[in-house]
Amino acid sequence: MKAIIYRDNGGTDVLQLLDRPVPAPGPGEVRVRIVVSGVNPTDWKTRSGATNPKQFDEVVPHLDGAGTIDAVGDGVDPGRVGQRVWVFMATAGRPTGTAAEFTVVPAEQAVPLPDAASFDLGASLGVPALTAHRALTVAEDGPQRLRPGALDGKVVLVAGGAGAVGHAAIQLARWAGATVISTISGPEKARLAAAAGAHHTVNYRDGDPAAAIRAIAPDGVDLVAEVALGANLALDLAVLRTRGTISTYANDGGKPVELDVRQNMMLNTRFQFLVLYTVGRQALTAAAEDVAAAVGAGALPVGAEHGLPLVRYPLERTADAHQAVQDGTVGKVLVDIT
Repeated sequence: MKAIIYRDNGGTDVLQLLDRPVPAPGPGEVRVRIVVSGVNPTDWKTRSGATNPKQFDEVVPHLDGAGTIDAVGDGVDPGRVGQRVWVFMATAGRPTGTAAEFTVVPAEQAVPLPDAASFDLGASLGVPALTAHRALTVAEDGPQRLRPGALDGKVVLVAGGAGAVGHAAIQLARWAGATVISTISGPEKARLAAAAGAHHTVNYRDGDPAAAIRAIAPDGVDLVAEVALGANLALDLAVLRTRGTISTYANDGGKPVELDVRQNMMLNTRFQFLVLYTVGRQALTAAAEDVAAAVGAGALPVGAEHGLPLVRYPLERTADAHQAVQDGTVGKVLVDIT
């Protein structure tokens, strides 16, 4: 099979396209013939060594993808062969990701993909959708699972609604019944956030964004899905209601975070920091089930008309795909495998 591999941490030049043996599924595993692979920021950060040192002599990158199960290991229902699936967390503790014609994952990490859902959608789920689900289900008085009506009466602020996680957070929050506000940096990103389903967009670079958000939510927002905590903390606290939650999954820009302890005591602020690698099996399973339900309901479409442009590369240009994500390309970067 054709596969992208790297043997050393480094820049995009460490990625190589090579022939590799087709892997065999072990007990409890499935083999998936990958059609589309999704690229996330964590993929290039892992490759570069920015987050963790390389664990294996050779790695096939990419956590997410979509394709068809073509073989199963012992203990897995043989009827799953031929099933269309989306794959998540393929390289979590394993060396075989989705940047290859075949990958092997635990059966529960290959989630059925409805016939009406494209492989592009399947490859765009994974890290972004599961992260968004976690961000929306950690409030003290909020739901632990998402479904229509679960967030009725809640106001959710999504920072960076034009990003992949922000896009999924807008869609999931709206599907669950929340009023969704997204902060954006300009008209084009406002258009994307609105296309994703945000009821309101606020340009954080213009005027008084806190006043604009308070005009929409006079009692404050219940929950913030945050991508740049250091840069946005003052605004978040200015609009957060008492006992509200700030869920942060990144700190884009790298600005240090400084907390006014008394201010947060008086607000009874809840901060939830999250990363999927250590979130735990129970949370991942719940998120995958709820995301699958949202997909089945048609609530998570992708593409420019739905607020998430798709940027495509062939397998042999995976290095360019990594560079595009690293450079902050707007939209979801995909690698076509077959």
